Amino acid sequence: MPIIRRLPENLVNRIAAGEVVERPASALKELMENSIDAGAGQISVRLSDGGLEAIEVTDDGCGMAPDQMALALERHATSKLPDEAIELVTTLGFRGEALPSIASVARFSIESRPRGAAEGWRRVVDHGDVVEDGPAALPPGTRIRVDNLFAKIPARRKFLRSGRSEYAACLDVVRRLAMARPEVGFVLEHDGRRVLSVQPGQTGPDRVAQIVARELAEDGVIIDLERGPARLTGVAGLPTFNRGVADHQYLFVNGRPVKDRLLVGAVRGAYADMLARDRHAVLALFLDVPPEEVDVNVHPAKTEVRFRDPSFIRGFIVSGLRHALEGAGQKTAQTPAAPAMTAWQAEPIAPAPAPSLTSLFARQYAPQYTPSPNRVSEAGAAWRGYEAQVMAPAQDLPMGRAEVSQEPAPEALRHPLGVARGQVAHTYIIAEAEDGLVIVDQHAAHERIVLERLKAAGAGDKVAAAQALLLPEVIELDEPSCDRLEEAIPTLAQLGLALERFGPTAMLARSVPAALGKGDVQALVRDVADDLAANGDALLLGERLDLVLATMACHGSVRAGRALNVAEMNALLREMEVTPRSGQCNHGRPTWVKLAHGDIEKLFGRK
Repeated sequence: MPIIRRLPENLVNRIAAGEVVERPASALKELMENSIDAGAGQISVRLSDGGLEAIEVTDDGCGMAPDQMALALERHATSKLPDEAIELVTTLGFRGEALPSIASVARFSIESRPRGAAEGWRRVVDHGDVVEDGPAALPPGTRIRVDNLFAKIPARRKFLRSGRSEYAACLDVVRRLAMARPEVGFVLEHDGRRVLSVQPGQTGPDRVAQIVARELAEDGVIIDLERGPARLTGVAGLPTFNRGVADHQYLFVNGRPVKDRLLVGAVRGAYADMLARDRHAVLALFLDVPPEEVDVNVHPAKTEVRFRDPSFIRGFIVSGLRHALEGAGQKTAQTPAAPAMTAWQAEPIAPAPAPSLTSLFARQYAPQYTPSPNRVSEAGAAWRGYEAQVMAPAQDLPMGRAEVSQEPAPEALRHPLGVARGQVAHTYIIAEAEDGLVIVDQHAAHERIVLERLKAAGAGDKVAAAQALLLPEVIELDEPSCDRLEEAIPTLAQLGLALERFGPTAMLARSVPAALGKGDVQALVRDVADDLAANGDALLLGERLDLVLATMACHGSVRAGRALNVAEMNALLREMEVTPRSGQCNHGRPTWVKLAHGDIEKLFGRK
């Protein structure tokens, strides 16, 4: 029978480190939270190689005496629980495991000096063993340095990612804590270069706009609501100011950054009828509730919480967000400056050869229907001719009337998708076919057409046709997004999107895929960066290319809400008929539905 034994102290610390210290960002989070709890007004962070080589956190907080410093390096020793009422804790950290856990898997040095003390004290622990203990010279406060995390634990070290990826995670930690504490100043340096600097004493909205996106100052609404004991504050982006991933949503409970499913679901519910399913709001929300109404001791890293009344919290957030967004009235996100919409060369795009009919149409429609080569080329040329007008900015679009056609409508018998008879809500095309009524989602349909054209242009080893910008476009992003785009530059160039690094936090776009026509370069590059962030490391190259192409196609397609005349509608229908997989858009939604004559007769009781 196995014998139960007490584990040695160093092994206990390493097991605890597995819960608390997953990567450099985890260690950085614990150290910064200690600095905040110590009353620091200024916190400086220095990283080397994304924190893999070194992490240093310096603060001007209360400091520690030598005997307190020795206790801080023991397990389950903390100053943050004055009594046993753990449910009423108001500090960011309280477990008392972070420092000894970090010191057991790295070379750990701590220097601290209380205010009024003549000198400071320094202690160095190398993977659990104290190697130095003596006086040190430093100003009041604390400085902690962590070198070579997991250097002597190769089983853990090999699971860490590249320096760039680890740096991105560390930057996210600093940004979240900086938003949570606008009264504290933060400085972040990486490999000797200052990356982030915010001054103490800012307001919450100003701090959020500075860190998340400067556009939030104009394209967001301030939230400040109270209901009973709960208060909700922050900044919420307008529905028209959105991103392709949910990584730009920052949630805080009682000043603690969290990633809680209840809160994320509440945000999604608040924007449910204002955003497409593949778009996400940009916001920072701060929820304050009495400590006894929330349990923060659910997760070792304290990133999840549990509410006593989750239905009240969800309802409060959903109604609060909707009320604030309704208060914005007809306000929408600011449109890009004129050069972003007009910096395209006027040279015509060489039309790509139209693909053959998909088997979907061959099965569902009359088998004798086979488009002739001239009809295919005529359809493709017609639609590409109309695209220049259709995809222009709305104010430049000639507004055609659906009931007026400039040429006789073709017979419905000649076309599987019929002939256009009108447009509903500037979104759906109504067409009459031989055997029923066809309703087409114009944006979804054109999205598939553009995607297939992009795939055909970049098939095999050939380079997709590119359309150079008259004025190169500068797109400002955060540094990790620029790093991901820089790594993908050769691949994106094959697709026709030519980018260059333009400083630490900007990219320069020189050309876009010719198949896209006119569009918003800023939004395109941001969404491609979001796709790489969400899927770049987890998917194979082919899958990543498909996702990037789908994002490009969405930006290059005619939008819902754009008025089309009859000729333009028919051109889109003919292009759909010769495009593979045109029955569904890039997101799996149908592009058209059909009501057979029999179905219509049943609706009116004729059958």
